[in-house]
Amino acid sequence: MILPSILSLSKQLIRQALHPGDAAVDATVGNGHDTLFLAETVGASGLVFGFDIQAEALQAARCRLEAANLEGRVTLFKESHHRMADCLPAEVHGRIKAVMFNLGYLPHGDHAIITRPETTVPALDAAARLLVPGGMMSVVLYTGHPGGPEESEAVIRWAKKLSPHRFQTMWVQLPNRNHAPSLLAVEKRREAP
Repeated sequence: MILPSILSLSKQLIRQALHPGDAAVDATVGNGHDTLFLAETVGASGLVFGFDIQAEALQAARCRLEAANLEGRVTLFKESHHRMADCLPAEVHGRIKAVMFNLGYLPHGDHAIITRPETTVPALDAAARLLVPGGMMSVVLYTGHPGGPEESEAVIRWAKKLSPHRFQTMWVQLPNRNHAPSLLAVEKRREAP
């Protein structure tokens, strides 16, 4: 297939911004797939910080990272993503090159535990502040579960309010599939010379 999936496109965009030695955030660790991807991409000298409220998710990520021998690059927090600025070391504030969000619920977990607009929107605000100019944020949105459409709408409303002078945004949708995930990509613009 020529067109990438939403998840593959998310990684392609992040890969363009993130390089060895950089710092990144997985705002929704889930099963650790994005955490592992970020750890591989930042290399031995980079840092990854991951957030999830479910111990089950963090354990799955730890196992995935240990199997790849990459756990030393990652710090995991059993915290909501809206607290990322409070949890991250001061020296990485304004130096984060990539933040990944994969909203919704933990696959194979409790589907009643979902990300919600009241924490996701503040988390997006925090991520936007933490990004270095030239940094990238990817947000995968799901609408096929209760609460998903409302969260997706709140995220897109948030994106529409971003200053076009400070942020470049793109929203990718699959219009021929019901409840297909969509991708919001946000690039913090480099400051003018």
